Amino acid sequence: MTDKIKTYLPNLIAVIASLVFLDSLRFKFTNAVETQVIFGKLDAWAASLGAGGLFAQTGLFSQYVIGGAELVASTCFLIGILPAFRRLQALAALIAVAVMSGAISFHLFTPLGVDPNNDGGGLFAMAVVVWVASIGMLVIRRRDLFAIVSGVRAALIPPTSSNS
Repeated sequence: MTDKIKTYLPNLIAVIASLVFLDSLRFKFTNAVETQVIFGKLDAWAASLGAGGLFAQTGLFSQYVIGGAELVASTCFLIGILPAFRRLQALAALIAVAVMSGAISFHLFTPLGVDPNNDGGGLFAMAVVVWVASIGMLVIRRRDLFAIVSGVRAALIPPTSSNS
């Protein structure tokens, strides 16, 4: 039983997180009214702090940038179902935790609130589900994550010479 859980739980997490992300893309990439309301509230809040345009359609954290990150995470989650590419699930989970940490923070600590579109907090709840699932994936794929980090570190930091 434990072996089946270890085998299928990461794939279940990958599918659930991907479904949430991919479903949201139809709103973000089509500039739906719901998306305009959310990012409009965030941009107005940022403007009140002197950072107007941050969440605008061409801003650093626009719906297209966030949607692009969600698309990359979804792709990595789903490709990672294949055993040869399972390391991608660690990368996907890292991206998802970053994006959802931002989403949850903005829902909780800005005028956006947990129910910006009068959906009963469903959007916020889905962000929390993906965040928790992605943290679970990071725990499950921690060895793969450490291997990725080690590889990046080795590529960026030259080895020290012992001839000093």
